[in-house]
Formats: sequence, C-alpha cells, structure tokens
Amino acid sequence: MNHSLVDKEAERRSRRHYLFVLCAVCLLVNIFGAQLARAAGWTLFLDNIGSALAGALGGIIPGITVGFLTNLFNAIGDYETAYYGTLNVMMAICSTQFERKGFYDFKKPGKLLLVILVFTLIGGGLGSILTWTLYGFSFGSGISAPLAQRLYASGAFSEFWAQFTADMLIDFADKTITVLIVTAVLSLLPRKLRKNLFFTGWHQAPLSDEKLAEAEKKISRHKSLQSKLIVLVASAMIIIALVVTGISYIHYRTAAIDEQISLARGVVRVAAASIDGDRVDEYMEKGHDAEGYDVIDARFNDLALSSESIEYVYAYKIMEDGCHVVFDADTPDVPGSEPGEVIEFDEAFAEYLPALLAGEEIEPITSNEKYGWLLTVYHPMYDSKGVCQCYVGVDINMKHIATSGYQFLARVLSLFLGFFLLILAAAIWLAEYNIILPINAMALSTGRFAYDTGAARDEAVESIRELDIQTGDEIENLYHSVTKTTEDMVAAIENEEQQKQVISRLQNGLILVLADMVESRDKNTGQHVRKTAAYTDIIMRELLKEGVYTDQLTEEYMYDVVNSAPLHDIGKINVSDIILNKPGKLTDEEFAIMKSHTTAGSDVIRHAMNIVSEEDSAYLKEASNLAMYHHEKWNGTGYPEGLKGEEIPLSARIMAVADVFDALVSKRSYKDGFSYEKAMEIIQEGSGSHFDPKIVHAFTEAADEVRTVMNANMNI
Repeated sequence: MNHSLVDKEAERRSRRHYLFVLCAVCLLVNIFGAQLARAAGWTLFLDNIGSALAGALGGIIPGITVGFLTNLFNAIGDYETAYYGTLNVMMAICSTQFERKGFYDFKKPGKLLLVILVFTLIGGGLGSILTWTLYGFSFGSGISAPLAQRLYASGAFSEFWAQFTADMLIDFADKTITVLIVTAVLSLLPRKLRKNLFFTGWHQAPLSDEKLAEAEKKISRHKSLQSKLIVLVASAMIIIALVVTGISYIHYRTAAIDEQISLARGVVRVAAASIDGDRVDEYMEKGHDAEGYDVIDARFNDLALSSESIEYVYAYKIMEDGCHVVFDADTPDVPGSEPGEVIEFDEAFAEYLPALLAGEEIEPITSNEKYGWLLTVYHPMYDSKGVCQCYVGVDINMKHIATSGYQFLARVLSLFLGFFLLILAAAIWLAEYNIILPINAMALSTGRFAYDTGAARDEAVESIRELDIQTGDEIENLYHSVTKTTEDMVAAIENEEQQKQVISRLQNGLILVLADMVESRDKNTGQHVRKTAAYTDIIMRELLKEGVYTDQLTEEYMYDVVNSAPLHDIGKINVSDIILNKPGKLTDEEFAIMKSHTTAGSDVIRHAMNIVSEEDSAYLKEASNLAMYHHEKWNGTGYPEGLKGEEIPLSARIMAVADVFDALVSKRSYKDGFSYEKAMEIIQEGSGSHFDPKIVHAFTEAADEVRTVMNANMNI
C-alpha cells in the first residue's frame, strides 16, 4: 500500500480526533455557562462562549456545529431555546472571520469593541426581533422581560423598543464577557496547538498561506466556480424551504381556522342549550325582567371570556329590518347591546340574508368590516314547533390566527435558517477542499510554468507533482492528466532544445568552415574569424558590465552577433586572389574592388535570408550589418556609405575594433604582427575618429581577456 496514502489517512484521523475534542469541549462550555447563569440567577446567557471559541479555533464547521447543537441541548429543558440556534450559528461564523483578520487581540481594543458590538447586534438586536415575533408581538418571558417591562412602565419606550433596548443592554454585557474569555484563551494557547485544532479538509499537499491567498484571489472571467456552487446550493435550499414552509403554513392556517370553527361551534351549542326557543320573543320584550334572563346572560358572558380568541357571543333574531338582539355578552371594552335593540346587517352577510331569514343553517363566514376581522359561526335556535326563532352566534377574532401564523413562520424560519447555514457552510467547505482549491492550485502551478531553461522546466514539473491531489474523483483524474501532459510537454521541449543545439552547432561549424575558406584565399590561417568573434563577445560583455548600450545588448542580440561575426568578410569571395594576396600597395582601382567586398558580403547574406524563414534568419540580420558596415568609421570617413557615429549599427562598430586589432597583432605573409601594447595604442589613437569611444574604452578595460584570446590557438 502507498505509504503516502497511509500517512495522509492517519493525519485525517488525527484531525477528526482534534475536531471531536474541540466540539465536545466547546459544547460543554456553552451548556455549563448557560446552566451556571440560570442557577445563579444572573441576568446573562453565557451560552455563546463555546460557539465563538469553536469558530475562532476550528473554523466555520466546528463553530456552526457547536452553535446549533448548543440550542438543541438547551431546548430539552426549554424548547423555545431551539429557535435562537440561528443566532448562535451566526456568531460562530463571525467569530471565524474575526479570528482570521486578527481581531481577537488585547492590544487592539478598538477591534475587540467591534467584535462585541457585532455579537450584540446579532444576539440582542436580531434576538429581540425574533423574541417579539415568537411571543405574538409582546414581551417575552426570558431573561430580559423584567427589564423590558420596567422600561415600558417608565413611559419612555414603546413595547417593542422597551424589549429591544433591554435585550441590547443585557446582550452587550453578555457578549463582552464572551469576547474577553475567547481572546484570553486564544492568547494562552500555543500556536502549534491552535494550528492542529483548525479543521481543514486537504486532499492534496496543503498550500502555504501566501499561495492559499493567491489561489483564493484567482479572478474568473465571469463568476467563479465557488460562487456558482454557493448560488446553486443556496437557491436549491431556499426554493425547497419556501415550498415546504408555504405548504406548512397553509396547513397550519387551515388547521388553526378549523380549530377555531370547532371552538365556536362548541360555544354556540352550549349557549343555545341555555335558551328556550319558545321564549325568544319574551326575552326580547322584557329583557332582564324576563324570568331566568340574567342567568342566561351571565352564561353568555362566561362563554365570551372562556377563550381569548372569542370576540363576541350573542343571540340575534334575524328580521327584514336588521338583527334584533336577544342576548349580547359584554366584552372588556364594550358592553353588550340591550335586548330588542336592532343592529344593521354587516355587508359581508348580504348574500346570506335569504337563508338567514328562512331560518336555514349557513357555513362559517369570514368578514373584515366595521367590527374587525372576524370568523362568524351561526347556529339556528328552534322553538317547539320547529320554527327558527333566532340565531346564536360566536365571532372569533382572526387577528389571533394571523398572529399565531406569524409566530409559526418565525419558528419555522429560525429553525430552517440554522440548518441552512450549517448545510451551506458544509457544502462550501467540501467544495473548497475537494474542488475549488485543487483546481486553483493546478491553475496557479501551471500558470507559473517557465520553459526557457532546463532548471525552470524541472521546477515546473516538480511544482505540479508536489500538489499530490488525492480527491479520489474526477478532479484527481484531471490532476493526473495535467501532470502527464506537463511531463510530456517538458520532455518534448527538451528534445526540441537538444535538436536546436545540434542544428546550432552544425550551423556555427558551417559558418566557420565557410569563413575559413574565404580567409584562406588571402593567406590567413583561419584564426582571424574565431578571434574577432571572441573579441566581439568580450566587448559586449564589458559594455553590459559598464551599463552602456544595455537597451540593445540582450542575450539574444549578443548571441547573434558572436555567431554571425565570422561572416563579416564573406564578400571577399567576389575579390580575385591577385588583389587579395598582393604584397604591395593596391592601386585606386584595386582598392575600389577590395572595398566592394562589404556590399558583396551583405548581398550574399541577404540572399540567404530570403531563402530561410524570418524566425530562422534572425542572426543573419546582424551578419549583414557586420559584412556591410565593419569598415565604416566613427567620423564618417569610412566605406561603403560614409556613415558616422551611431548611424553605424552597433554590431559593426564593435567588429571594427575587433577586426582592426586582430589585423594589427596577427602575422601575415607580408608583415609581422604588432605587440599588444602597440596595437592597443593604435586602437586608442583611433578612438573618436575611427572607432566608437565607448567601445574602445570597454575593449581596453578588458585587457586580460583580450590578451588571453590574442595568445590562444583557437580551433573549431
């Protein structure tokens, strides 16, 4: 079995062990803190310390896990605590980000205060809004309730702002303790232990902090894969949540209405059982003076108070001119109507009037008119002859159902949001370590590849191998394909480089052979073309060292000049042997022919340039310049065009010095060579007239290297 895989699996087990210990300890800290505060009667929660600590030490996954489980455990004793789990989760997420940015530091009190304020806004601000909704838009029964009631009683606050202010004040104290404890723990723990506690899911060689930051900053042309995954997972969960919540709410609302209808029907039956149908007219005429009227009226009042959702309980005789009151229970705010009083029909009942006048049963009616949003249930009251004498009615306040519906939604959404954050964070975490980071790491490594040198190529291959991606899926397959492609490409480049080197050596050898053939016609030994090439290299290196002509003296340029230097006298192939080897002074006519070797050489090289591609003939451009202009002089008195100064190509100005110096120190059949000192004296005398002064200075500064070449026996 692969030892690397074994080691990585052992490391993963170790990290899972650290994760379990961290979550267990932080969960106990939360539970113990909450129990301690409750037992001691403190006006604090102390149930976020472990969540914030887990987020800061272990990252988002441990933080969310501890935050959510804390409220589930606390809900065993108080089920409503579960609804606040989302707030705990949000603080754990924020804690992770604050730790990453270095906010947990006693030396940075401003940042610590910011952490406290953010936690307070989550726990106190959002928590207060959640409490207000959960308790039907009234004070809750939690820790802050007594303070909220005192603030409201002072008259300075509305009910909501009293609740909000109380929650913020208590939470600020609670979160201050939380942040200080977390900061103290982080400052005391050794860095190595903190590193082991941070939960990662690497399936490759971990990236350094610098490379990780660079990988995370990779900019995509449109949207990053991570963004798309987040949008996909979040959208799917939100759609599912909306559908499930919508269906649940509809069922809840339907069930709540059915429950209220059942309640109303039960009440009307009880009320109807108290009334004698044969005495309805007597009740209307005599009212409280009728025998037994007050007993029945008292029962109506008791029924009206039997449930907070019951708004009105009454008995009306429906007639053409309106509803004639038989019984009408008092409410806490409005006394009931007197017997015999006529009440106008509510517009919502217009379509039911024929049935009501006929004494028929009708279905429950929902109305939202002058008496408010009500659910009305009518029950016909018959006399001994089976004639409907009146209707017993119960009105249910629908605002109570709406409020309970909001509470239901708040509970569902608060629970969902906690699960949503947990699942979303887990999805992002898994995607990051299994997809995003491996892909970005490959992109980062391949994007930095350089192939210009053997060392750079080896480094490129090694950098992709070092990633060691082992996700065990298509990403790993892609990694192996990228690795193989890189290795094959580097092998192909190295093979091509070797072929280029062989061709380059062959090319240079042929140039030297050709140059030797030309030089041998004027009795030279062949050393001239090699030594002048060596002198040009010495001059260019020295110029570069002195910072002269650096814009032109690139490595490619110097390579082309040195390798094309042997062709500077190629034009002599057109000059006759008689003129080339004449021991005496040439006539004007003969000298004119001799001078033509410059243009002839340039023509030969340009013809060669037309045969090969532009890329392959780059070095021939400088060969043409060398052949054409190496007899030009700095003061403009040279040939063939009489160029002066920097009008003369740099390569030709360099060759002028190298060519003349080698001619001076070399022995010919018609002369002996000068000494180094004499030849250098002649070169220096020509500085500013024959030669470029900067090139002469560089040549004299490299005296030791010049002497070495001068005295060498240079072979191919």
